[in-house]
Amino acid sequence: MKKTAFVALALAAALPASALADNWMMRARAVQIAPDVDTSPTLAGLDVSDEWTPEVDFTYFVTPNIGVELILGTARHEVSLGGTSLGKLNHLPPTLTLQYHFDVTPSIKPYVGAGVNYTRFYNVDLAPGLTVDRNSFGGALQAGVDIAIAKNLYLNLDVKKIWIETDVKSGGTQLTTLDIDPLVWGVGLGFRF
Repeated sequence: MKKTAFVALALAAALPASALADNWMMRARAVQIAPDVDTSPTLAGLDVSDEWTPEVDFTYFVTPNIGVELILGTARHEVSLGGTSLGKLNHLPPTLTLQYHFDVTPSIKPYVGAGVNYTRFYNVDLAPGLTVDRNSFGGALQAGVDIAIAKNLYLNLDVKKIWIETDVKSGGTQLTTLDIDPLVWGVGLGFRF
């Protein structure tokens, strides 16, 4: 990740300033992560808590209408079974989407996007003997709107569906595959530069 960020910064530094003008947008949002939990085989009552968390994203506009967005955030969730806590875990789900931005008006820019998600589970503190696989790859869909409120400053509304799954094990034996598949919606501010 550090190497990729270094390469991106080096390429940006090599471009003339005119090539970068208004091609970037950074947004900061407050988002609610609302898991849509399912298990296979079925483990009735297994659940993952809804959580609010900050999120940051960076969008590079390849053209005025096409953007590539990297979404960054992390959250800590409680895992429960039948209402009884099994402990907590963190997840880091960087998501990369390709977006199309519509020209509705000069100040209202809705967009849709699709992409991929990689989730890393960490700081896993579950009941003794319980573990989860640490890595997950899945798809992502996105829709939102940027509404201009000042020069280069936007109000942003955004919703994403992200597919995340992990195997839950007890003493090394798989109990179930946990599909978390959250709906993530948020509100924030964006700055175009």
